[in-house]
Amino acid sequence: MAHPILVTGAAGGTQGSTGRLITNFLLEQGIPVRALVHRLDSRADELRQQGAEAVEGDLLNPASVQSAMKNVKRAFFTYPVADGLLEAAAIFAAAARDAGLDLVVNNSQFQSTPDDPAFRDLKRAPSFRNLQHRLADRIFDWAQVGAVHLQAPPYYENVRALVSRSVAGQNTAFLPWGEGDAVIPLTGAEDVARVAATLLARSGLPSQNVYPLVSETLTARGIVETLGRAIGRPTRYVPITDEQWAEAVKERINPHALDHLSHLWQTFRKGEERYHPTDGIRVVTGRNPQTLEEFFRANAESFGFTGERKETQL
Repeated sequence: MAHPILVTGAAGGTQGSTGRLITNFLLEQGIPVRALVHRLDSRADELRQQGAEAVEGDLLNPASVQSAMKNVKRAFFTYPVADGLLEAAAIFAAAARDAGLDLVVNNSQFQSTPDDPAFRDLKRAPSFRNLQHRLADRIFDWAQVGAVHLQAPPYYENVRALVSRSVAGQNTAFLPWGEGDAVIPLTGAEDVARVAATLLARSGLPSQNVYPLVSETLTARGIVETLGRAIGRPTRYVPITDEQWAEAVKERINPHALDHLSHLWQTFRKGEERYHPTDGIRVVTGRNPQTLEEFFRANAESFGFTGERKETQL
């Protein structure tokens, strides 16, 4: 492939890091990657050492995005859970249209399934952030740049970030998910990244423009029980209020993300939506999605696992 694939978010973040994973997957196949990073630091140096073309840029700066798209035909768009998503999507879509891109893989959010009446229903968005994603999807569609939307629920990595401290220190997961029967749809960031990389690497264009990516649907208590089995240690689920949770995480999560997650927890507790696993990951990649238990086992050290796993009865 003569043209490099532009990957945003390539430096990686503290949780999903889909851009970094996609960059790795593409480079492993010998596909040239232009890695857009917010600053040229040690992470950018690592990308260069792996073979990527690391370029500094700002998704809220039109000139910066236009420069990054020179000689590009395909791109991956992602934006952190922070202010500015709609502006960044509009700038990226306009630049992609001007540059003549034929495929933009857009890292969106779960919006039920295409045959569900709630699909893309702006009135039923569970949070302002989710509404922004629904609007961003439309912006990319209107730009006619071959947009494909990966609509994923919370990542396994998000669960790890929420409970790793309390599980490591107290064998307890304190969460605002009600009494434990709320159903939470989940997927792994690695699988989302693998879907994106597969679509970007193929010579042809995708057969559909929306891929709902749900790997598992578990109750809140089921998630914690799965964690206990994975690390071989009894782990409790303790419900807390939205206010208690917000107070506990306000120093670690920006206001935009805090508002989004708080509304998301309320939606899950209501139980009005019926979530089901989807087959998008298997269909695109030919691989079964990673299970939550597999993820917990692979990341057991995050929860204070010391290397002596015992079978746990919960």
